[in-house]
Formats: sequence, structure tokens, C-alpha cells
Amino acid sequence: MARRWTINGRFLSQPTTGVQRYAREVVRSLDALIAEQGPLARGIRVELHCPPGSEEFPLAAIGRREIGGKSGHVWEQTQLPSSLGGGGLLSLCNTGPLLCRKHIVCIHDANVWNAPQSYSLAFRGLYRALLPCLGRTAWRISTVSDYSLRELTGHGVVPAQRAFVAPNGHEHALRWKPAHSAGTRLAASRETVVMIGSAAPHKNVGLVLDMAERFAAAGLRIAIVGMSDSRVFRSGSTGAKGQNVHWLGRISDGELAALLGDSLCLAFPSLTEGFGLPALEAMAIGCPVVVSDRASLPEVCGSAALFAPPDDPEAWFDRFMQLRASESLRLQMTGKGRARASAYSWRATALHYLEAMAIADGIDTAAKIVRVRELT
Repeated sequence: MARRWTINGRFLSQPTTGVQRYAREVVRSLDALIAEQGPLARGIRVELHCPPGSEEFPLAAIGRREIGGKSGHVWEQTQLPSSLGGGGLLSLCNTGPLLCRKHIVCIHDANVWNAPQSYSLAFRGLYRALLPCLGRTAWRISTVSDYSLRELTGHGVVPAQRAFVAPNGHEHALRWKPAHSAGTRLAASRETVVMIGSAAPHKNVGLVLDMAERFAAAGLRIAIVGMSDSRVFRSGSTGAKGQNVHWLGRISDGELAALLGDSLCLAFPSLTEGFGLPALEAMAIGCPVVVSDRASLPEVCGSAALFAPPDDPEAWFDRFMQLRASESLRLQMTGKGRARASAYSWRATALHYLEAMAIADGIDTAAKIVRVRELT
């Protein structure tokens, strides 16, 4: 009898952030593994079910269906479950239908508890109610780091023995073809510190922006990707209007690759992260990273990053100046970063999910790929 699984395709109707990137790359790797028909994929039939009008997403072995006429949470909670036909469901972007029991859900972080100031009251209320319900009703919860697993268990979302870690991968960044725009070419230099901008308070971009005048005196520049300067003006950052601050807005993957490749480093001063995908992407393409010493980032980056406390601007400035003063240090961090990034593979993560799906189907698998364990 064929094994039947559905992938929750709501992510194809959403803007692509790190969470949606995770879903895209896991599904691509699952598609490749199913096409290869390895031991974990034999006899399995997988379909991607999407809301109407979702983005095209070519796949070879996984079918695709647009179902229903709704969108958002309404589609996910009402129309998606009715399409399953008794099989299992894989939801990769934090949410999924509560009424599905044979269900694997990836919850990426516990930020609605750890960084409440970054979310609206309505969003916090919804997710603080929904995530523990999914932790009770779903067959398994996955997450992207050991840190996130500890946080989710600590907040009572899921018992550790019903959860496993399936981290982000790096291979997508290797597909990026560096191509400068006029803006990124102007901003990039060996004196440029790049930040992936967000107005969310836990991203802590003000720590670096507030040093803009000091950067200027030292000959350093700041390039901000992904958000407008007006959002930072409202946040009260003193450095947002600095002449050495380049606001690039949303740019393509190729532009980001070119910018990172030609700049001093990526700065990632977050107060909390479930994983920290931009740091892994930068390491994969050979850009040194200076990251916060909190949350998941020491776990993800290991010895391949320079660390600083997210509340100590002096330490961050020192790290930037160390990199600028020493080409040998920069080359050392580049090599370490590439090696570290290569340890995180989308294919390995997809194998985690195939193993979990096989266990849910009652198949006795010899390879213990999924780490289902209690925390000590």
C-alpha cells in the first residue's frame, strides 16, 4: 500500500523570509530524494497543497495542487485538512491545522515569548495559544537548533521526547550568482559592514547604526539590506542619517552575494535567534561574520565567527577593527566559515524528515537519523 503525505504549501503564498526559505529548500531536497527512490522514499506519494494563486514552484517527484478558495490561517485550518485523505501532513513554517494528528510541524523559535516587543499584541496572543496546541496535537514537532528545542520545551510548547532538530542548510547560497547593482557596487568595500536589516527590536540593528559617526571617523561604512531608513528613523536610532550609511532596501540574492563577497563582514547583533540563517549564508559564500554571543548563534557558528555581546558596542567596534587591520584574520575566518557552513546540509535535513515520516508510517528504519531525545 502506498504511503501518502501532503506538504503544507501555504509558504508559497507568503513573502520569502528565513522561515519560507527553509520550507522551499527542504521541499526541493525532499523532491530530489524521492526522485532517487532511496530506502526511505520507496512507496511514498507526496503532494504539495497550496492556496489559490500561490507562486509556481517546479518539482519533479512531488505533485502540486491548488485547493480551496481561501487564504491564510482560514485556508490552513479549514480547507487544507479536508484535502488530506487520511495521509500525513508536513508543515514547515510554524503553523498548521490543529485537527490533523499525523502531522509533523516545524516551529522555528520561541520568539513570541523571548522577544515579545517585536510582535503585535494580536500576533503574540495568537501564536502563544496556537503553538502549544500544535505541540499537543501534532505527532512530532521539529525545530532548527538545540537552542530552539530548549526554549520550546522550556515554554511548555512540546515535551523534548516528541521533538527533534532539523537545522537549516547552506547549499542555496552556493547557487547565488554574484551580480552587483549600482547600489551594492557603491556600498561594497573592505571597509563596509553589512547588516540584514529589520525593525524588529530583537534584531538589535541600532547597536551598529548608533556607531555611524564613530565608523565614519575610522573610515568604516554600513550597508543595510532589507528595510527602509524611515523605519529606523521611527525607532530613534541616532545613526540612521549618517553619510556613511547605505540603505539598499530589498535586493536580489545575487546582489546580496556580491555585496557580502566584496565587504568587510556581516554583522548580526541579534538578542535572540532560532537559528540565524543570514550568518550561515554569509559563511557559505566566504564573508566573515561578527555575531552576537547569545541564543543559537554560538551553536550555529562555532569557532567560525567573531563574537561580541549584543549590549556592548565597544566590543563590536573592536571586532570590526580587528578584521579591518588583519587580512590574515579575515582569510582565516573566511576559511573557517566555509567549512562550518558545509556541515549544515538541506539534504541531511530532508533525510531527517523522511525518517520521521517513515516512523510515523510504522516503518522500522535501521538508520537513526532523527534525534528524538530528552534534554539532560
